[in-house]
Amino acid sequence: MTLALATAASPAVAADYVDAIHYPSNEQGWDVFFDLEARLAGDFNDVCGDTFCEGEYSNLQALRYRCSVRQADSMMGQCVWIFAGGNAEINEATGKVVVDARTWACRTPLAPNTPLASFYSALSGNNPIDAQLPGTSTTIYQGLTDCLH
Repeated sequence: MTLALATAASPAVAADYVDAIHYPSNEQGWDVFFDLEARLAGDFNDVCGDTFCEGEYSNLQALRYRCSVRQADSMMGQCVWIFAGGNAEINEATGKVVVDARTWACRTPLAPNTPLASFYSALSGNNPIDAQLPGTSTTIYQGLTDCLH
């Protein structure tokens, strides 16, 4: 019984990484991150028809963009942008709708030890999808090209 009480009373262990919306603390990054996500989604919609949304999955949708941040020093861990697309055809013999649906998890090509502030700064202008990522010669768009094609 003593062991159970000691375990229940032990303090919670702090996470090494948090979602960017929770950096530096709970929901403090909410506005800046969701603004960036909305601008990225707008950029994706602008380029989708001429690039990624041709061919088999012509209805790609940006679902969610998420980034992890190391709590101790604001260095980014990883960013992933999730997309979904699908096709639906009618089976003429049965009347059933045959669905081919797929998701993609596209990693942003971040340089190691990218500070969150540098990331936000680099993507603060118009068309963040085409902005050069800090410490790299690449963009989020180029990362999507590798992932979605």
